[in-house]
Amino acid sequence: MDEQPAQKMGEKRASDPSICPIVRPDSTYTGKQGLDYFAGIAAQNVGSRALCMHLLKMPPGARAKAHLHESHETAIYLIEGRAAMWYGDNLEHHLEMNAGEFLYIPAGVPHLPYNPFPEAAVAVLARTDPNEQESVVLRPDLEAGRR
Repeated sequence: MDEQPAQKMGEKRASDPSICPIVRPDSTYTGKQGLDYFAGIAAQNVGSRALCMHLLKMPPGARAKAHLHESHETAIYLIEGRAAMWYGDNLEHHLEMNAGEFLYIPAGVPHLPYNPFPEAAVAVLARTDPNEQESVVLRPDLEAGRR
């Protein structure tokens, strides 16, 4: 008897040639955080169920809104440039990262990324939620004093 793994409703079979789509980052969207992302991997465009991955280009002077990702973790790899971020319950901690470095942000940690440097920062962001914007919670109460 030929046994195959059970297929869930709406899933593609391994024999389907569209099961591994290539996504070209030629369209952008503005996230709730106020930054522009290049569309990558998400539930909305490829049907992913447990992750999303996008490209972010932060021009000099770019600044996100203070926010947190309620129920998912974020991993960032900085490809080019430098970037900075305030983080913590009251944005009391600060970091600067350089090209070639990784950054991990646990679920629920408030943060405010920005680019105070003269060159653009380019990063790949991966999150553990395929619906990347659904658990974004803006924290305008933390905005004051963080430039």
